[in-house]
Amino acid sequence: MSYQVEVFTGDMLHAGTTSRISIKLVGTKGSSKSVNLSWLGGFWRGSVRKFELNFPASIGSLLLMELEAESLFDFGDNEWFCSKVTVTTPEGDKVLFPCYRWLADDEKLVFRDAVAKTILKDPNDITKEHRNTEIRKRSAVFRWQLHAPGIPHKVKADSPEALPDEVRFSFGKKTEFRLTQVSAILELRLQSLADRKEPWTNFEQLDHVFAERRTDTFEYVRQHWREDEFFGSQLLNGINPILIQKCSELPRKFPVTDDMVKAFLPSGSSLKNEMKRGNIFLCDYKRLDGLSGNVINKKQQYLSAPMCLLFSNPEGKLLPIAIQLKQEPGEENPIFLPSDSESDWLLAKIFVRSAEFNEHELNSHLLRTHLMAEVFTVATLRNLPAVHPLFKLLIPHCRYTLQINIMARSLLISDSGVFAEHTAIGRVGTAKFLKRATSSLTYSSLCLPDDIKARGVEDIPNYYYRDDGLKLWNIINKYVDGVVRYYYTSDDDVIKDTELQSWIGEIYMKGFLEKAEQGITSSFKSVDELIKFVTMAIFTASAQHAAVNNGQFDYGGWMPNLPSTLKCPPPTKKGSSTEDSILDSLPDISTTVNIMAALYVLSKASTDRYPLGYFPEELFNEVVPLKMIEEFQVALKSLSEEIERRNQTLPLPYVYLNPTDVDNSIAI
Repeated sequence: MSYQVEVFTGDMLHAGTTSRISIKLVGTKGSSKSVNLSWLGGFWRGSVRKFELNFPASIGSLLLMELEAESLFDFGDNEWFCSKVTVTTPEGDKVLFPCYRWLADDEKLVFRDAVAKTILKDPNDITKEHRNTEIRKRSAVFRWQLHAPGIPHKVKADSPEALPDEVRFSFGKKTEFRLTQVSAILELRLQSLADRKEPWTNFEQLDHVFAERRTDTFEYVRQHWREDEFFGSQLLNGINPILIQKCSELPRKFPVTDDMVKAFLPSGSSLKNEMKRGNIFLCDYKRLDGLSGNVINKKQQYLSAPMCLLFSNPEGKLLPIAIQLKQEPGEENPIFLPSDSESDWLLAKIFVRSAEFNEHELNSHLLRTHLMAEVFTVATLRNLPAVHPLFKLLIPHCRYTLQINIMARSLLISDSGVFAEHTAIGRVGTAKFLKRATSSLTYSSLCLPDDIKARGVEDIPNYYYRDDGLKLWNIINKYVDGVVRYYYTSDDDVIKDTELQSWIGEIYMKGFLEKAEQGITSSFKSVDELIKFVTMAIFTASAQHAAVNNGQFDYGGWMPNLPSTLKCPPPTKKGSSTEDSILDSLPDISTTVNIMAALYVLSKASTDRYPLGYFPEELFNEVVPLKMIEEFQVALKSLSEEIERRNQTLPLPYVYLNPTDVDNSIAI
């Protein structure tokens, strides 16, 4: 009986091997012997090798495929990356075995065919044992570890090298990432800026830093950062578009009166009337309240927990109309207004933007995308075998997430990381803030349609993050709905899937820390519930991360627009600020340029990226999921074209949720 075998070697650097590769097939009627496919090389990078295997009798429907590598030379690292294997049986069936794994010398791996199956629909004892063995092995490799009390757990790995090869950066991405990092710092070193501890003496000095790397958005920010209209627009379409909320009643701790703001409202109107009309909005940075400032270069730093009131005027512009820099009102905590002196008002806005730096980086960016995506990734690897439909659906959105998070913890929030050395919140404040942010994290706030409704921002004009994000959410949701309902035809299918229930159970425990009050479920009870959760997980790892990550250098590269720290405390009275005192408040030269370098590295797209909807790994082969993937890609292309047409009419295009610029996973 003749079996036709095609073996596909990956196209990445070092994917080929000189090792001897053997194959064994397992079917419903028995198994074949192990057959050597080569004796000296032949599995080169990007190659497709064809073989004919002849067995005395049919082994029945194929269940498993075993690959084994045996080193022929006793030197060097000779791993082989096998993309996939196809086997055409004597009966004419073509069976796809997705691999996408590195195979080390003297290692043996067993793979399932590409037909996805839940445990309920996998009745064969041989394949059931294989999926159980796979989960046991992965659970031993991918283990949970507490990073700090009160925040989501992380993968237990002290360095990227502690991770299995298949979840680590490719050689090309690793090299490119290091070159980007080194070149950014090198440029600053050559400019003799990275170690200069003195203050900036004028804003023109900043024009010469990173001048060759600036984007069009960076230039727009540099020219307009002082303007109220731009200040307001950033809260809708900048790098932190999820804090603003409708204000229906003023907080008691923010005693803004009609006399204070009547000059900025329509003639004859009042705050109460405008709140009824849905035109008053609030940004409250209360999570920063009470945190002590860091010490940088032996100088005390300061941060505040401001509140900012905004008015959406009849022309569709969102304008700040009142800013209070501390949470508790009092004589030494004035409410700053646009009618104050130009320097007073500008300094108040700078304090808001400095608070925005910390709120964005630690909550909107780190916690709500990176750390949550890591929880989804580890839970997926520990609980779902490769044959599970949810594994196939989710794993493209887990690519590189574990490694980038390990690097982020080392480079950004470690004892000697960027936040410890170059931000006002510092190492101690970072830990306290993350705990506060985690305690206020809710499941519904991760679901964009629910979050938009809860914040009351359904109708605010020119909110492109909302408009593009909801369209992307719906496209992802339709894709997930089509795939999930193909495998789960009833709520009972969901309830009885023990692997799936273990998956959500670990997310509940390790991600949401068993806090049912945050709206997270510990078990799925319906297909609809499952579809919404999976949509959220994919949206978080792709679209939401792009929205809060990709514009960091665009909006934060011009330091006065997003200072990581301030050297002077919040003013306690009006009339005391000048242009010189503003410069004295801003970060010193070394802090500025080191933050600029970090933001540049964090937001620079890699050439080794998979845009949303691009799935080069053939994990599915059934007609329905393949059709859903094709429709998903068509819908993403259509939305991309729609966004590009819209952006042609905007003075500052909103590009961060254009599907062509959204990655499948958190890989940077």
